[in-house]
Amino acid sequence: MTNGAPVLRYRSKGCIFADILRAIQEGGKVKITHILYKANLSHDRLTKYLDQLKEAGLVETTLEEDKTAYAITPKGDKFLMEFRRMEEFADAFGLEI
Repeated sequence: MTNGAPVLRYRSKGCIFADILRAIQEGGKVKITHILYKANLSHDRLTKYLDQLKEAGLVETTLEEDKTAYAITPKGDKFLMEFRRMEEFADAFGLEI
């Protein structure tokens, strides 16, 4: 901190992916608005990251009432499980991911 100003911390891409996946996992099949609020991202950034997650097979889409809904895949669940383990490991050494 300098002059009382807070230090800004940027999330890594892995943390952003995990935040998106957690938002989807918590809600089941969710609309993009739910993910926007939970993951705290702009619409443009979120759609870019969702495309990457779909391409990697971590998220799938379905149509619900003519709107796209997002659901986490078993591969996405595994990613989150391993990411949590990595966070706990880093935390044990006093590090942030």
